[in-house]
Amino acid sequence: IREGRHPVLEQTLLDERFVPNQTELGVENQVALITGPNMAGKSTYIRQVALIALLAHTGCFVPAAVARVDILDRIFTRIGARDNLARGQSTFMVEMIETANILNSATDRSLILLDEVGRGTATFDGLSIAWAVAEFLLTESSRRARTLFATHYQELTQLDEIFEGVKNYQVTIRESNGQILFFHRVIPGVASKSYGIEVARLAGLPAQVVGRAREILSGLERKRLDLSGKSQGR
Repeated sequence: IREGRHPVLEQTLLDERFVPNQTELGVENQVALITGPNMAGKSTYIRQVALIALLAHTGCFVPAAVARVDILDRIFTRIGARDNLARGQSTFMVEMIETANILNSATDRSLILLDEVGRGTATFDGLSIAWAVAEFLLTESSRRARTLFATHYQELTQLDEIFEGVKNYQVTIRESNGQILFFHRVIPGVASKSYGIEVARLAGLPAQVVGRAREILSGLERKRLDLSGKSQGR
Protein backbone atom coordinates (compact mmCIF):
# COMPACT_ATOMS: atom_id res chain seq x y z
CA ILE A 1 0.00 0.00 0.00
CA ARG A 2 1.38 3.40 -0.96
CA GLU A 3 0.03 6.54 0.71
CA GLY A 4 -2.69 4.61 2.48
CA ARG A 5 -5.25 6.59 4.50
CA HIS A 6 -8.04 5.89 6.96
CA PRO A 7 -11.25 6.52 4.94
CA VAL A 8 -13.35 7.59 7.96
CA LEU A 9 -10.88 9.48 10.13
CA GLU A 10 -9.61 11.50 7.18
CA GLN A 11 -13.10 12.92 6.67
CA THR A 12 -13.48 13.93 10.32
CA LEU A 13 -10.20 15.81 10.74
CA LEU A 14 -10.84 19.54 10.74
CA ASP A 15 -7.69 21.15 12.12
CA GLU A 16 -4.97 18.98 10.64
CA ARG A 17 -4.10 17.08 7.49
CA PHE A 18 -4.28 13.30 7.56
CA VAL A 19 -0.80 11.79 7.17
CA PRO A 20 -0.75 8.87 4.68
CA ASN A 21 1.52 5.88 5.25
CA GLN A 22 3.08 2.97 3.40
CA THR A 23 2.53 -0.71 4.20
CA GLU A 24 4.33 -3.77 2.93
CA LEU A 25 3.61 -7.25 4.26
CA GLY A 26 5.01 -10.42 2.74
CA VAL A 27 7.44 -13.25 3.32
CA GLU A 28 10.28 -11.07 4.64
CA ASN A 29 8.00 -8.92 6.77
CA GLN A 30 5.15 -11.24 7.65
CA VAL A 31 4.85 -9.73 11.14
CA ALA A 32 5.21 -5.95 11.49
CA LEU A 33 5.93 -4.91 15.09
CA ILE A 34 4.87 -1.29 15.57
CA THR A 35 6.09 0.73 18.55
CA GLY A 36 5.51 4.33 19.53
CA PRO A 37 3.74 6.44 22.15
CA ASN A 38 0.03 6.58 22.77
CA MET A 39 -1.79 9.04 20.48
CA ALA A 40 0.94 8.64 17.84
CA GLY A 41 -1.38 6.75 15.49
CA LYS A 42 -0.53 3.05 15.85
CA SER A 43 -4.16 1.93 16.15
CA THR A 44 -5.27 4.18 13.30
CA TYR A 45 -2.54 2.78 11.10
CA ILE A 46 -3.35 -0.88 11.60
CA ARG A 47 -7.08 -0.29 11.21
CA GLN A 48 -6.64 1.61 7.95
CA VAL A 49 -4.73 -1.35 6.51
CA ALA A 50 -7.63 -3.66 7.36
CA LEU A 51 -10.17 -1.25 5.88
CA ILE A 52 -8.18 -0.89 2.66
CA ALA A 53 -7.92 -4.69 2.39
CA LEU A 54 -11.66 -5.07 2.99
CA LEU A 55 -12.59 -2.40 0.46
CA ALA A 56 -10.28 -3.98 -2.12
CA HIS A 57 -12.01 -7.34 -1.65
CA THR A 58 -15.39 -5.74 -2.38
CA GLY A 59 -14.06 -4.29 -5.63
CA CYS A 60 -14.34 -0.76 -4.27
CA PHE A 61 -11.98 2.17 -4.74
CA VAL A 62 -9.49 2.32 -1.86
CA PRO A 63 -8.00 5.33 -0.02
CA ALA A 64 -4.45 4.92 -1.31
CA ALA A 65 -2.28 6.04 -4.18
CA VAL A 66 -1.43 2.41 -5.00
CA ALA A 67 -2.61 -0.83 -3.41
CA ARG A 68 -1.85 -4.44 -4.22
CA VAL A 69 -3.84 -6.69 -1.91
CA ASP A 70 -3.57 -10.46 -2.07
CA ILE A 71 -6.68 -12.58 -1.62
CA LEU A 72 -7.40 -13.02 2.11
CA ASP A 73 -9.63 -15.62 3.69
CA ARG A 74 -10.39 -13.57 6.82
CA ILE A 75 -9.41 -10.47 8.75
CA PHE A 76 -8.90 -11.00 12.48
CA THR A 77 -8.68 -8.19 15.03
CA ARG A 78 -7.78 -7.96 18.72
CA ILE A 79 -8.33 -4.29 19.45
CA GLY A 80 -9.68 -2.29 22.38
CA ALA A 81 -10.61 -3.19 25.95
CA ARG A 82 -14.02 -4.50 27.03
CA ASP A 83 -15.44 -7.03 29.44
CA ASN A 84 -18.41 -9.39 29.44
CA LEU A 85 -19.47 -9.36 33.07
CA ALA A 86 -22.79 -11.05 32.31
CA ARG A 87 -20.79 -14.16 31.42
CA GLY A 88 -18.25 -13.69 34.17
CA GLN A 89 -15.49 -12.63 31.77
CA SER A 90 -13.04 -9.92 32.79
CA THR A 91 -11.46 -7.52 30.30
CA PHE A 92 -8.34 -9.65 30.19
CA MET A 93 -10.33 -12.88 29.75
CA VAL A 94 -12.15 -11.38 26.76
CA GLU A 95 -8.78 -10.34 25.33
CA MET A 96 -7.39 -13.86 25.74
CA ILE A 97 -10.52 -15.50 24.28
CA GLU A 98 -10.26 -13.32 21.20
CA THR A 99 -6.53 -13.97 20.90
CA ALA A 100 -7.09 -17.72 21.27
CA ASN A 101 -9.70 -17.64 18.51
CA ILE A 102 -7.24 -15.88 16.21
CA LEU A 103 -4.39 -18.31 16.88
CA ASN A 104 -6.65 -21.34 16.45
CA SER A 105 -8.42 -20.09 13.31
CA ALA A 106 -6.00 -17.98 11.25
CA THR A 107 -4.26 -19.37 8.18
CA ASP A 108 -1.37 -18.18 6.06
CA ARG A 109 -3.97 -16.36 3.92
CA SER A 110 -5.33 -14.27 6.82
CA LEU A 111 -4.69 -10.71 7.93
CA ILE A 112 -4.30 -10.19 11.70
CA LEU A 113 -4.44 -6.95 13.66
CA LEU A 114 -3.14 -7.16 17.24
CA ASP A 115 -3.24 -4.04 19.41
CA GLU A 116 -1.49 -4.20 22.79
CA VAL A 117 -1.95 -7.91 23.46
CA GLY A 118 -1.11 -8.73 27.08
CA ARG A 119 -1.70 -5.32 28.64
CA GLY A 120 -4.52 -6.47 30.96
CA THR A 121 -2.37 -8.43 33.40
CA ALA A 122 0.94 -8.20 35.26
CA THR A 123 3.75 -6.74 33.16
CA PHE A 124 5.89 -9.86 32.89
CA ASP A 125 2.85 -12.09 32.32
CA GLY A 126 1.62 -9.81 29.55
CA LEU A 127 5.03 -9.51 27.93
CA SER A 128 5.47 -13.29 27.99
CA ILE A 129 2.07 -13.84 26.37
CA ALA A 130 2.68 -11.19 23.70
CA TRP A 131 6.11 -12.69 22.91
CA ALA A 132 4.71 -16.22 22.68
CA VAL A 133 1.85 -15.07 20.42
CA ALA A 134 4.25 -13.35 18.01
CA GLU A 135 6.58 -16.35 18.07
CA PHE A 136 3.67 -18.72 17.32
CA LEU A 137 2.62 -16.67 14.29
CA LEU A 138 6.19 -16.68 13.01
CA THR A 139 6.93 -20.39 13.46
CA GLU A 140 3.69 -22.33 12.92
CA SER A 141 3.63 -23.00 9.19
CA SER A 142 -0.19 -23.13 8.99
CA ARG A 143 -0.60 -19.89 10.98
CA ARG A 144 1.87 -17.58 9.24
CA ALA A 145 -0.66 -14.85 8.63
CA ARG A 146 0.28 -11.32 7.67
CA THR A 147 0.20 -9.53 11.01
CA LEU A 148 0.29 -5.95 12.24
CA PHE A 149 1.25 -6.04 15.92
CA ALA A 150 1.11 -2.71 17.80
CA THR A 151 2.78 -2.88 21.19
CA HIS A 152 4.40 -0.94 24.02
CA TYR A 153 6.54 -3.91 24.96
CA GLN A 154 9.91 -2.77 23.64
CA GLU A 155 11.33 -6.21 24.41
CA LEU A 156 9.37 -7.68 21.50
CA THR A 157 11.49 -5.74 19.03
CA GLN A 158 14.31 -8.23 19.72
CA LEU A 159 12.35 -10.79 17.71
CA ASP A 160 13.76 -9.45 14.45
CA GLU A 161 17.20 -10.66 15.60
CA ILE A 162 15.88 -14.15 16.32
CA PHE A 163 13.34 -14.96 13.61
CA GLU A 164 13.02 -14.33 9.91
CA GLY A 165 9.81 -12.68 8.73
CA VAL A 166 9.52 -9.98 11.41
CA LYS A 167 10.30 -6.30 10.94
CA ASN A 168 10.21 -3.38 13.37
CA TYR A 169 8.41 -0.13 12.65
CA GLN A 170 7.95 3.01 14.70
CA VAL A 171 5.57 5.95 14.64
CA THR A 172 7.66 9.11 14.52
CA ILE A 173 7.52 11.85 17.14
CA ARG A 174 9.80 14.65 18.29
CA GLU A 175 10.43 16.05 21.75
CA SER A 176 10.76 19.83 21.85
CA ASN A 177 10.95 21.93 25.04
CA GLY A 178 9.33 19.19 27.05
CA GLN A 179 6.49 18.78 24.55
CA ILE A 180 5.73 15.86 22.22
CA LEU A 181 5.10 16.57 18.55
CA PHE A 182 3.26 13.75 16.77
CA PHE A 183 4.10 13.25 13.09
CA HIS A 184 1.98 10.08 12.62
CA ARG A 185 4.50 8.74 10.13
CA VAL A 186 5.27 5.01 10.24
CA ILE A 187 8.88 4.21 9.35
CA PRO A 188 11.26 1.27 9.91
CA GLY A 189 12.89 1.23 13.34
CA VAL A 190 12.13 1.02 17.05
CA ALA A 191 10.63 3.76 19.21
CA SER A 192 12.97 4.85 22.00
CA LYS A 193 10.22 4.82 24.65
CA SER A 194 6.44 4.95 25.10
CA TYR A 195 6.07 8.45 26.59
CA GLY A 196 3.15 7.28 28.73
CA ILE A 197 3.82 9.85 31.44
CA GLU A 198 3.88 12.68 28.89
CA VAL A 199 0.53 11.54 27.51
CA ALA A 200 -0.82 11.40 31.09
CA ARG A 201 0.32 15.00 31.55
CA LEU A 202 -1.45 16.02 28.35
CA ALA A 203 -4.60 14.34 29.66
CA GLY A 204 -4.56 16.60 32.72
CA LEU A 205 -3.14 14.53 35.57
CA PRO A 206 -2.07 16.79 38.47
CA ALA A 207 1.51 17.99 38.23
CA GLN A 208 2.27 16.31 41.57
CA VAL A 209 1.20 12.94 40.16
CA VAL A 210 3.15 13.43 36.93
CA GLY A 211 6.26 14.46 38.83
CA ARG A 212 6.05 11.50 41.19
CA ALA A 213 5.49 9.15 38.24
CA ARG A 214 8.68 10.42 36.64
CA GLU A 215 10.57 9.82 39.87
CA ILE A 216 9.24 6.27 40.17
CA LEU A 217 10.00 5.54 36.51
CA SER A 218 13.56 6.76 36.94
CA GLY A 219 14.01 4.46 39.92
CA LEU A 220 12.45 1.48 38.16
CA GLU A 221 14.65 1.96 35.13
CA ARG A 222 17.69 1.89 37.40
CA LYS A 223 16.24 -0.90 39.57
CA ARG A 224 16.85 1.23 42.64
CA LEU A 225 13.41 1.32 44.27
CA ASP A 226 12.79 -0.14 47.70
CA LEU A 227 9.46 -1.71 48.67
CA SER A 228 8.02 1.70 49.65
CA GLY A 229 8.63 3.06 46.15
CA LYS A 230 11.38 5.44 47.24
CA SER A 231 14.43 5.83 45.05
CA GLN A 232 17.62 4.47 46.58
CA GLY A 233 21.10 5.90 46.37
CA ARG A 234 23.74 4.52 44.08
